[in-house]
Amino acid sequence: MTTVVTSGVFPSTDPAASPISGLGTADVRWGSSGSQSGYQFRGSAADVELDGTEFVIGTFVHRNLPTSVSPSQFDVRLTIDVLFEDGSSTDLTFSFHHFETPNSTGSSPVDDDLVDLETFVHPQPVTIGGKQYRAVLSGFKQGGQIVRQFRSPEGGVNFAEVVCMFTAEEPDVIISDLRYLGTGPGQSDEYVEIFNQGGAPQDLTGWVVESKPTGRDFPFPPGTVIQPGQRYRIYTNEAHPEFGGFSFGSSQQVWRDTGGIARLVAADGHVPDQYPYLDRGFNTTGTP
Repeated sequence: MTTVVTSGVFPSTDPAASPISGLGTADVRWGSSGSQSGYQFRGSAADVELDGTEFVIGTFVHRNLPTSVSPSQFDVRLTIDVLFEDGSSTDLTFSFHHFETPNSTGSSPVDDDLVDLETFVHPQPVTIGGKQYRAVLSGFKQGGQIVRQFRSPEGGVNFAEVVCMFTAEEPDVIISDLRYLGTGPGQSDEYVEIFNQGGAPQDLTGWVVESKPTGRDFPFPPGTVIQPGQRYRIYTNEAHPEFGGFSFGSSQQVWRDTGGIARLVAADGHVPDQYPYLDRGFNTTGTP
């Protein structure tokens, strides 16, 4: 574990946005005077595990007022200075893609501006205590969920925590979440979430998610790759492209409400991770 203190500035946009002010500071603005939108980064202090555990590296603020900027879509670069408890420091640079949507209807979510993390930027090397790690910016945290896209309603100041992790250089795929209580007769919105908390991509060809004791499984399609910091969700009977678009395609629930086990099985048969919940399924005939 190490303790870090962070701060950040926005050095540039690509392509150059106009009109714009505040480049090189933690508070960048664009648009006409008196009605400017923009980003602010607020650093933080955190105790950080060096095993892929996510932590809040700072707070992202979007001041979203009706304005116009050219072009309407551009990348905003953020440089985060990370100061470690031993006095050493490193700079991490990431990009956010901004879409200044037309302010035409006066309603949400139609007029919400959209902020996306640059698509799975290559993890950046960082040295901590003489050892090499990878820094991965894994998403925005809002309402307990970590997402790659931040939706910012018009006419307000909107916040999201920026989540990062320091991790080893190899892939490390785990089961990070399981929603076993769905809605409706078939509970189609249940899902199991797979997360790569490592610093390298993992080919999931031949990997399977198993549901015990219902006996249902989901084999990943050949050629499926999960990037560092990426999350895939396998829904019971829905498809969500933002999480890979995967589904068991089952008209009946996959995860028993009273308990069971989710297992992630690699192509060679070993089990990198499993996720028992409630009674683990032991109150039924047979083993889970």
